Amino acid sequence: MISTQPQLTQFYTWKNYRCAYEIRQPDRTPGDRQIPLLLIHPIGVGLSRQFWQRFCLTWYREGNQNSLYNPDLLGCGESEMPGVACYPEDWANQMQYFIENIVRQPVIIVVQGALFPVAIYCTQKCPELIKGLVLAGPPAWTLMKTPASLQQQKIIWNLLASPLGWGFFRYARRRQFLQSFSVRQLFDRTEDVDEEWLETLKIGADKMASRHAVFSFLAGFWREDFQEAIAAISQPTLAIFGNKASSISRPGKTETPDRRLESYLEHFPNIQGCKIAGRNVLPYESPQEFVRVVSEFVKTL
Repeated sequence: MISTQPQLTQFYTWKNYRCAYEIRQPDRTPGDRQIPLLLIHPIGVGLSRQFWQRFCLTWYREGNQNSLYNPDLLGCGESEMPGVACYPEDWANQMQYFIENIVRQPVIIVVQGALFPVAIYCTQKCPELIKGLVLAGPPAWTLMKTPASLQQQKIIWNLLASPLGWGFFRYARRRQFLQSFSVRQLFDRTEDVDEEWLETLKIGADKMASRHAVFSFLAGFWREDFQEAIAAISQPTLAIFGNKASSISRPGKTETPDRRLESYLEHFPNIQGCKIAGRNVLPYESPQEFVRVVSEFVKTL
């Protein structure tokens, strides 16, 4: 029998911060230990571990039995929200602690979008605990090799940390803005921007303190030249792109989905890739097809 419901929200302490997570685990016979999946959610207005709920339900509905560990990153969801800038390496440190102290066995990381740098840092910090990587709609390759200007990052962060940023976040969490942004930048089909999606974002965005994680992302703290680090990733990797994948950032706008896939296949030492229907939030807009290709990959590890 498979449990389709998560346990109650659980908490642990990392660097004196209270951090939240949930686990979904199937009932299985003793000794049947399949590699668990660690889900890393995207950063954005209202986003948290709730992003993965549709994926989790579909994962078990399709007969898979791997445990799913679904944490809230610092600054998101039910985790503590300090008024500080967060970098991918900070979240990777959090995930390293989570794997070592909560999961306590090697995992397959499934990471959404531009949080891919968090997974990169995890492969550097605890390579023996990472059995594989699944990249859901990772950024345009141009962005993965082009660092953002440190001066520009500082200017954007300081601007967003001002009262102007407070006002911007209050505007950005309006339902009308969330719906418009989702249609323009995230989903392939307008009808997929449904009530469940918008209500989830609204609940997450009600916490004004969540703006600090969002502003860290908008400031471009995740933008580095990762080419050397990616070339050193030995873990089997699956990159999944939407056949209508697009980029929000200007440098990646001219990169077609085919070219994006080709670039990733060219630069990883141990990778396979595919395209499925959808745009930029594949675990939500195309959960069945996404689960199918992830399941096939996981079974090879």
